[in-house]
Amino acid sequence: MTTFRVKNGLVGGAALVATELGREFYRPYIYEHKLHDFGIADTLGNSLGTVATVFIILAIVGRNTLWDYKFMGILVGGLCVYELLQGPMGGAIDPKDIAATLVAGAFCAGLYWKMHGRQRESALMRH
Repeated sequence: MTTFRVKNGLVGGAALVATELGREFYRPYIYEHKLHDFGIADTLGNSLGTVATVFIILAIVGRNTLWDYKFMGILVGGLCVYELLQGPMGGAIDPKDIAATLVAGAFCAGLYWKMHGRQRESALMRH
């Protein structure tokens, strides 16, 4: 296993644990005490869940090339489409969740850049 995959897996795993801890402890605490946290409790699943999704999947299929950024965009776009499909499936479409997903996607790209630096261009990207 490469350092690249381990780093991505650790970030994704930490975000997954933080997502579940936030849902289990943070969100109920905020709701119970009627605290104003700027909507963080409401969008935890989308913000931290997006980070978990992106980095866990990149740990599995990432190439450590510029392709990874395109793939991040596809993943984040797919998560946004999933949120939009909540309406037709009987749920509610929450614009805050979509915004949280997009912000988390931008955070992922920045963190990925910070972790891995400039990626080499793959042969697939040149054509």
